[in-house]
Amino acid sequence: KPCLLYLGIYPEDYSINHTSLTRQWIAEGFVKSDGRRTIEQVADEYLSELIYRSLIQVSSIGFEGKVKNCQVHDLLHEVIVRKMEDLSFCHFLYEGDDESATLGTIRRLSIDTSSNKVLKSTNNAHIRAIHAFKKGGLLDIFMGLLSSKSRPLKVLDLEGTLLSYVPSNLGNLFHLRYLNLRNTKVQVLPKSVGKLKNLETLDIRDTLVHEFPSEINKLKQLRHLLAFHRNYEAEYSLLGFTTGVVMKKGIKNLTSLQNLCYVEVEHAGIDLIQEMRFLRQLRKLGLRCVRREYGNAICASVEEMKQLESLNITAIAQDEIIDLNSISSLPQLRRLHLKARLEKMPNWISTLEFLVKIRLALSNLKDDPLRSLEKLPSLLKVSIWDNAYDGQILHFRSGGFPKLKELYLARLNRVNSILIDKGALLSLENFKLNKMPHLKEVPS
Repeated sequence: KPCLLYLGIYPEDYSINHTSLTRQWIAEGFVKSDGRRTIEQVADEYLSELIYRSLIQVSSIGFEGKVKNCQVHDLLHEVIVRKMEDLSFCHFLYEGDDESATLGTIRRLSIDTSSNKVLKSTNNAHIRAIHAFKKGGLLDIFMGLLSSKSRPLKVLDLEGTLLSYVPSNLGNLFHLRYLNLRNTKVQVLPKSVGKLKNLETLDIRDTLVHEFPSEINKLKQLRHLLAFHRNYEAEYSLLGFTTGVVMKKGIKNLTSLQNLCYVEVEHAGIDLIQEMRFLRQLRKLGLRCVRREYGNAICASVEEMKQLESLNITAIAQDEIIDLNSISSLPQLRRLHLKARLEKMPNWISTLEFLVKIRLALSNLKDDPLRSLEKLPSLLKVSIWDNAYDGQILHFRSGGFPKLKELYLARLNRVNSILIDKGALLSLENFKLNKMPHLKEVPS
């Protein structure tokens, strides 16, 4: 019931991100672990149940067939909002709404306005969750007042607002479990972030934060640390538009971490990578600015991550050779992105029976990479980009890639011929060719 009511916090017709929603449920304490599965898996099941009962509509699905975004039908949204108001579950601040937010006890606050009237709500000491939509008014002042004393606040979702500053006393909100500052103008996180001992999710994607204070390493409950910036306005770069975040040594204390992306590892180097072997709950890891001499340390640490499902490695320069051959196996791996010079495809890649997506770039492979990939039973999406292959012929053999749905080939400067045998690529739905200067003809 509370999971369903929570959907009313979002504005009408709002496309709700599935992952954010389930993490907010967890932070609020609506989801209980059963001991067999992670709490995230249990939350996903709650969402599936609400979809199955037609209480939630699916608005977008990923290539794996999993729900990415969902929303609530207008009529049901109206019913939920009415119920929320009856139960004092949430108070709404709309554009042009003159009602003061200080009336009664407010447990949750949904701000769908650019007005500064939001400041009136700061007197209320019972707020457990705050969600701001649109630009959210003068949130810098609001944040200062909010964190001026301890409150039972568990969820603070300010994504996409005009917030530019996080006050130094943020640590007063020590009950906080979910903090989303994504796509704001925040530049620095205060040292007091280390006092948020209950924090489970910290999302600073697409902010201006480029370095974490060392105090971040005190957050032993942290499960999801999401920190990167994508500059789509920049000219195309072979090493990508993405910058990660700098972390200090001491990362080995974050033993609850499941998601860590992206860390720019050249600042703390091999010591930081070696510490990562203690992060045994990791399911997603992204490393940027990787140097040649880090190869063995990465292999050793990654091998300790038995739950790892997603691995993303980008070299510091186009000609930096990264040797990943000493990994013996990553049994759970589902997604693999390698943007680095390999020269030879690591042998373990051909053993990844659960791999659904692979993206290779700058690899400069001498042998046709399709031989290592064609028999992988779960593969749905393959991208071979930016001189990942140094040969002239790509040959898709009969029976190869039985489940592949999406194939992207781009900026392969030496390829002049693509052969597709009858009986190859039988499940293909999307095939994109881009900037292949020597390709003589499209496969018939």
